[in-house]
Amino acid sequence: MNPRPLCVLLGVLACRGPSATPPRPAADTQVTARDAAVPAPDTAFLDAWIATGRFTRGQPQSITVTPDGSAVLFLRSGPRDPTRALYSYDPSTGQERLLASADLLLRGAAETLTPEERARRERQRIVGRGLSNYLLAPDGTRVLVPFSGRLFVLERSTGAVRELASLAGTASDARFSPDGRRVSCVRAGDVYVTDLASGRETRVTTGAGRDLTHGTAEFVAQEEMDRDEGYWWSPDGRWLAVQETDTREVERLRISDPSHPENAPDEPAYPRAGRNNAVVTLALYPAAGGPPRPVRWDRERCPYLAAARWTEGAPLTLVVQNRPQTEELVLAVDPSTGETRTLLRETDEAWLNLDEAMPRWLPDGSGFLWTTERSGRWQVELRAPDGALVRALTTPEVNYRRLLSLDFAHRRVWLLGGEDPRETQLARVSLDGGAPEWLTRDHAEHEAMVARGGALHVRQVFTLDGPPRWTVHREDGTPTGTLTSVAEAPPWRPRVELLTVGSQGLHAALVRPRDFDPRRRYPALLTVYGGPHSRMVTRAPGRYLIAQWLADQGFVVALADGRGTPARGRAWERALKLHTGDVPLEDQVEALRALGAREPAMDLARVGVHGWSYGGYLAAFAVLERPDVFHAAVAGAPVTDWRDYDTHYTERYLGHPETDRDAYERASLLPRAERLSRPLLLVHGTADDNVYLLHSLRLAGALVEHGRTFDYLPLPGATHMVTAAPQNRALYTRMVAFFRQHLGAPS
Repeated sequence: MNPRPLCVLLGVLACRGPSATPPRPAADTQVTARDAAVPAPDTAFLDAWIATGRFTRGQPQSITVTPDGSAVLFLRSGPRDPTRALYSYDPSTGQERLLASADLLLRGAAETLTPEERARRERQRIVGRGLSNYLLAPDGTRVLVPFSGRLFVLERSTGAVRELASLAGTASDARFSPDGRRVSCVRAGDVYVTDLASGRETRVTTGAGRDLTHGTAEFVAQEEMDRDEGYWWSPDGRWLAVQETDTREVERLRISDPSHPENAPDEPAYPRAGRNNAVVTLALYPAAGGPPRPVRWDRERCPYLAAARWTEGAPLTLVVQNRPQTEELVLAVDPSTGETRTLLRETDEAWLNLDEAMPRWLPDGSGFLWTTERSGRWQVELRAPDGALVRALTTPEVNYRRLLSLDFAHRRVWLLGGEDPRETQLARVSLDGGAPEWLTRDHAEHEAMVARGGALHVRQVFTLDGPPRWTVHREDGTPTGTLTSVAEAPPWRPRVELLTVGSQGLHAALVRPRDFDPRRRYPALLTVYGGPHSRMVTRAPGRYLIAQWLADQGFVVALADGRGTPARGRAWERALKLHTGDVPLEDQVEALRALGAREPAMDLARVGVHGWSYGGYLAAFAVLERPDVFHAAVAGAPVTDWRDYDTHYTERYLGHPETDRDAYERASLLPRAERLSRPLLLVHGTADDNVYLLHSLRLAGALVEHGRTFDYLPLPGATHMVTAAPQNRALYTRMVAFFRQHLGAPS
């Protein structure tokens, strides 16, 4: 990449068609000329926000409690250094010590990321350098540290480090065998196993190539199903269930670097909606090497392998889905034949959400946990070994969010839930039934990491009125210490007002400038996502830091969660079916107007909207569809036509492009391009392999064809995550200048 400052290189291009933008409606409030002088935004906070990783660098991450509760392991970087290292905390003494770092492992050599590792980090939204993950041996005595394509095994008691050498290529998706005596990984598309005592490496699979891999989850599994694994050990360590992925019939989309046309493009297999998916099969391989035994299920009926589990006391268990995602089967595999039998069938006329933690077998094989939205809200169930319902462990009112741990010794389940979707609380429920035991009840976002037997757990707490905390607790909840955060504190706390507005009880947040004057009228900015699986309105302050900075530039900033967002029940979320644009937009408009009625200083005659990804799509949709409400938009990495997004996500909400053409047409931005009558800024990374650059380019082409004027900010080399500091600075300063130019200053 060119080392010159990108904030200079990324000047916004005014893309003009063959004729000028048509006259704006009479109701338009155009406060300044497009070429008027615009004051530069204040960047002191913005620079600190970028340099500190949004004030998260230095916080404990990837926290793991050892099985016996004797230690807590975690990753941490410096406050302005993205390089993470591995630490251990001793709850008996309260002392921390360094276990591993990039310098210790590589002894001064430079860190290199393989293409597989870069793709994995992109899928998992991992930002930073140094150690990105680690794995604890089943007995907790050893730590496996994959780094820079190499594998290191660390002895916790002595600190001794050993590298697992191999000539077979760089390693990915490494893990311990169930007995902790071997390490498996994927090298060049095949699965290998290394015996730790002898150092002998065994190649388990063969035949990998450009279009065929073993042990690696396909794109949609990683991106949309939360399944990163592509192989699974048997509990006795004799077998490996290995996914084979055949992408020969999957379209390959080329990602090139326009600033370096001499470089060959990447050509990842990307299944666009309505087109061919990867062919995914499963086979059982002897861990010592030998011919595979195919696993059979009706792949014509259910081609998606959504989950696989192979745990103590249980059969290899699969969750498979049909392509519309309206039916899924829980299957038990007979390892002697590879044949499967159905334990459970789940259906939903709209779509089935996946819970990546399920199924979870009890270690004695007496049953398994399952979660369902059958009653209208998520519930946790206990199922018999044959799949029959034993009992529901939670009521709909618990509002289950995620499983944390199965503490079989005490016959209880640790989970996250909470009736208020703006909060997440910690609870325990008994396998034998009864009311949940709520361990937290405050207005906060909680997370927890629990030891296998529940003897120790770490609570992570985010609140709007205090700094984040990582507290270590005994089984009875007694605090015993704190994990140290060295992160910089923001210079101020965001001034957020959480509200419930509108006829539907929409959750919303209002952020005013810190020098707010109620006698003045401020242009409004709507920060939007609006899509599934993400909340904008929470009790975590990190969401509002950049919103406060935007507000301080002379705006009142609003955020809202409408239909389609999680934690408000099945019907609320399923309102998106066949309506990915119009339904979310209706709710954003309702929330905006209700907030404007509550806050007279919020000028609804001057409204800007901005978002990224789904939020970028909705921002562009808003300014095209409702110019009477929205007067300017910044659309970052927007999906402009859902036929160009991936199968598993898109078809879940919009159906198949051939059978649901009206839904795709209704959701597309391209037919609306001729309507553009408001200022629009498109922003997109040129190396985005999630929402490809083609989306913004096709919208740009349609706008040019219809003679519409718009602005375009390309981010050379950026993926869907914009991580480079100069690009982030250019993005936010340009966005503020754009909105100031078109919405004006407080009056």
